[in-house]
Amino acid sequence: MSTRITMGGYQPPASVHNRAAAVLGEELARQLGDGIEFVHQGNMPESHGIKAIDLLDMVEGGELTMCYFAGSYLAGRVAEVGVFDLPFVIESREKAYELLDGGLGGTIREKFLDVTGFRVLAFWDNGFRHFSNGVRQLNSPADCAGLKVRTMNSELHQETFRLLGMEPAFVDVADLVEAARSGRIDVQENPLTNTYRFGTYRHHRYITLTGHFFGICLVLINNEQYEALDADVREALDAAVRKATEAQREFARAEDEEVLANLSPDENDVHELTEDERQRFADAVAPLVEKHRRVLGDAVFRYID
Repeated sequence: MSTRITMGGYQPPASVHNRAAAVLGEELARQLGDGIEFVHQGNMPESHGIKAIDLLDMVEGGELTMCYFAGSYLAGRVAEVGVFDLPFVIESREKAYELLDGGLGGTIREKFLDVTGFRVLAFWDNGFRHFSNGVRQLNSPADCAGLKVRTMNSELHQETFRLLGMEPAFVDVADLVEAARSGRIDVQENPLTNTYRFGTYRHHRYITLTGHFFGICLVLINNEQYEALDADVREALDAAVRKATEAQREFARAEDEEVLANLSPDENDVHELTEDERQRFADAVAPLVEKHRRVLGDAVFRYID
């Protein structure tokens, strides 16, 4: 009798997360053969008519075994995740991976086991987040004034955008493209892969490479279901997740380069902030960073400083 593992997602098939989930399934099949049935439903908002946020309840409640999900939505439950939502704090992928694969990542894993029904199996690369909009290029905080920006359901993100002079509005990812197309939002911010794969770039001429947040994506599993797996299945799953994580991070790096190469200057104006421009943005949000440094404490920031 085979073990059934169901994994949910909320992105188009070609996304770096869904491609990594496919690697995970292939690796499980290689190790366990007919002993495993891995079902990956990569875009459940489209295939099942749900909101992306519903995946968390489905996994925690046991309806799904596991999912991937943006860490920003979970900072309210495990505050340490919010470090990656502090604007202009993480400056390189290498630093982010060092934090996630080291002591800070270990702390986050322990906290999830303590206060939620999830076990964190891995941290995936959700990319540096950048702005796109259909109004004007955003070269300084002054250019942001008065624009309505789509945000995730994250108070920290919303505080950041208010400090930049924008009006934040939560829009579920399932409704993002329509909100951009209709003009219900002026600005959206996402990793380049999402801006491109979701098709938002077709409605937003201006893309500003701010890199204001480094997004992390957590691979979450219902902990009771994980602990109920036979030992050989748990071992195979852990190994498959490690393999998929290596692949996912490489996909994410390559995807940024591919997207920039594919964007046509006839359709999109892409601007990378200069050091001085980036500093002006960082200065505008510095009070928020200092506030959360006090809230999270030295125990967390010692990993970063």
